Amino acid sequence: MGKDAKARIQKGKLLSFIPTGEYYFTKGLKAYHRRDFIKAKKYLGRAMQLEPGEPMITCQLAIVSTELGEFENSNRLLHQILEELDSEMVECHYFLANNYAHIGFFKDAYHHAKLYLQLEPDGDFSEDTEELIELLTFEADGLEDELFLEQEDLIFKQEQARELLESGYFPKAIELLKEVVKEYPEYWSAYNNLALAYFYLGKTEKAESILQDVLERNPGNLHALCNKLIFAHYQGQTKNVTTMLQSLKKIQPLLIEHQFKLGTSFALVGEYELGYLWLKKLYKNGFDGDGPFYYWLSYSAYFTGYENFAQNIWKKMLMIYPDKEGMEPWNAEKAPINGLEDQSGSIFQKLESDYVEERLFALFLTAISSNKEEIITSKRLFQNQKFTSLEKEYISLIRSGKPSMTSDAQEIAELFYENFQPIGTIESGLYLMWFSLYVEVSKANISLKNKRAWAGAVEYMWHKLRSEKVSQQEVAERYGLSTATIGKYVKIVNDYLN
Repeated sequence: MGKDAKARIQKGKLLSFIPTGEYYFTKGLKAYHRRDFIKAKKYLGRAMQLEPGEPMITCQLAIVSTELGEFENSNRLLHQILEELDSEMVECHYFLANNYAHIGFFKDAYHHAKLYLQLEPDGDFSEDTEELIELLTFEADGLEDELFLEQEDLIFKQEQARELLESGYFPKAIELLKEVVKEYPEYWSAYNNLALAYFYLGKTEKAESILQDVLERNPGNLHALCNKLIFAHYQGQTKNVTTMLQSLKKIQPLLIEHQFKLGTSFALVGEYELGYLWLKKLYKNGFDGDGPFYYWLSYSAYFTGYENFAQNIWKKMLMIYPDKEGMEPWNAEKAPINGLEDQSGSIFQKLESDYVEERLFALFLTAISSNKEEIITSKRLFQNQKFTSLEKEYISLIRSGKPSMTSDAQEIAELFYENFQPIGTIESGLYLMWFSLYVEVSKANISLKNKRAWAGAVEYMWHKLRSEKVSQQEVAERYGLSTATIGKYVKIVNDYLN
């Protein structure tokens, strides 16, 4: 028995040696400095197995992978650090920039290099990063101009899509966002907005499949995770909301857009303290926000006890969205919430939509609006060149009350309004589904005599598309119908929707 072996025996007991992650990490570093990258990879891989959540080990393994020319594996590890382990390990952006430059992905390299300098302008790798950017712009002539133009195009389209979503132009938003993801297949923000558009239109399964695709191709995407939380909240999936909140609470994002998304998502689901934490941080750092930013900052401030601050922020919000007056957080419980039916600006926008179902929906909103006279007598309505005979007939109905074929569409929508008011972003999906269906059945001269059956069938399909659990019997009882009648009309509605 050798000397070392004897040293392990004390009073008849064998003292086992159990190496730790730190032990293998040290051995891996020694091998790396000897430039024995094969052994370094072996030891660091073992260290990572023993301590999978340690970002330093993962980062060193990524560096070794780069030395071995395994750029894809290195990038995977670096993204894992930033998205799951330690978002403040900014040097990972420098390593990613180098990797992407080596494999010829100059745009990705440029993006990460710029991001590193933005987050760490005086960092250890700042000089090297500046040299890399110079090299990139030399290697890819006009890259900076190309990226600028591409970014401008994306910003314009993204802003246009956001405005369409906020105004309830879901079909138009979907059309635009489909173009964006086709042209920029890794522009994740567009996918997330596309998922929102489908969700608000009532196509829940489609929306969730898009988010799942994003998370598979871009693991840890914060916008997708936040949207999953929002979808679960709206669908009343309490357990899922609780589980997702536990994960999101651990995230400490560096990017402003991520802090904004996280803060507004927390506030939207009622986690006001966390919402206030992130949104107030942005405000203190001089973030020049838009309407939704001030809206949720005011709400989160009010419900965490900062009433004076909430009132000051709400004034800023009203300067952007004056039609939100009356929706103050301090009036949230006692004052009625204004829906789309009382927002003249939104109604006029929908009246000028390229989609007939949105124009019909806008006319229904006009019919029930407290601003009906203002809208129906306006020049904008008279000068609208997009109206077909169907909308003109509807306008005549609203003005005179004279029965027409559009009376059926109005009465069925009124049946929805008994249960779904005020009309918000979610509810608008039901009405849009109805008017989209109405356009098709009017072309086919289908009778709408049994209005309660049509309304019940459309509502049932809307719930089904949103993956909400509701039975045909439940809907039949609400509309005073037999289950057989609802079943019959559901088949008809389903045929026209498909």
